[in-house]
Amino acid sequence: MGEARDRRQRGDAASAAHSAEVRRVTWVGLCANLALAALKFFAGIVGHSQVIVADAIHTLSDSGTDIAVLIGVRFWSKPPDDSHPHGHGRIETLVTLVIAVALAAAAVGLAYNALATLKIRDISPPGWIAFAAAAVSIVVKEWLYRWTAAAGRRAKSSAVIANAWHHRSDALSSIPAAIAVATAAIVPSWAFVDHVGAVLVSGLILYAAGSIGWPALKHLADAGAPEAQRRRIEQIALRTDGVRAVHAIRTRYAGPGIQVDLHVLVDPEMSVRAGHQIAGSVKRRLLTLESGPDVLDVVVHVEPHEGPLPV
Repeated sequence: MGEARDRRQRGDAASAAHSAEVRRVTWVGLCANLALAALKFFAGIVGHSQVIVADAIHTLSDSGTDIAVLIGVRFWSKPPDDSHPHGHGRIETLVTLVIAVALAAAAVGLAYNALATLKIRDISPPGWIAFAAAAVSIVVKEWLYRWTAAAGRRAKSSAVIANAWHHRSDALSSIPAAIAVATAAIVPSWAFVDHVGAVLVSGLILYAAGSIGWPALKHLADAGAPEAQRRRIEQIALRTDGVRAVHAIRTRYAGPGIQVDLHVLVDPEMSVRAGHQIAGSVKRRLLTLESGPDVLDVVVHVEPHEGPLPV
């Protein structure tokens, strides 16, 4: 009991530290998005650049996903309770899916705008202040992506990693904007380069949205862990002293981690106490696994092994 309590306390402390880091990087991202949006609005208006103004709107939309993460982390980081005995991890998966949908919508909107305005020519050539704003946005948003993604990996948070990709999508969308401004300023007849680049970048953003959203959708639909992870779980249980066979392994996602229940077969003449100790050993080995599937909880059912001993 003492070991389990200590492990739970260490887990709660690590969860609190990860939640604090998630809030910190997301607040920085939110402030950066608001500042960059204001900068690009100003530069787009002063520099006569419609594409920079549109890019400012895209940056401003990123603030919505930051707010979703800040609200969501307050709920998904809570420990299990009577009304949520399996924890609140699905809230994180739901926030991840919302961010993926927002990414996809941004990609479709950018592509549509690029194609719809393909034949439009600006009356006034854009100024270099608009290019400078786009360049600053590329650097800042790529830095935010790397920092946020690293924090998301440490916290094993799919929602934070998805939000990091939203930062990168803004950096990618600023690339054709910068190219468009520079091209239109140097060679006005080549302004179509902006639209072609925007469509290509939209495809990359849409691919990222699918890569983030599809796993989240499967997790919400109670899809189990991949076969390789299930085999790893089975191997760990089989290597536990006293376990003769393992079957009926079931897994489900709760946020970034998985919950496992399985049946282990033991000596039929074994006492209930001994069987219970073996079940506890299997659970501890899976919960303390440092490499492999991230197991959040384990339920072990003990059965008598009636067949021949495994070879």
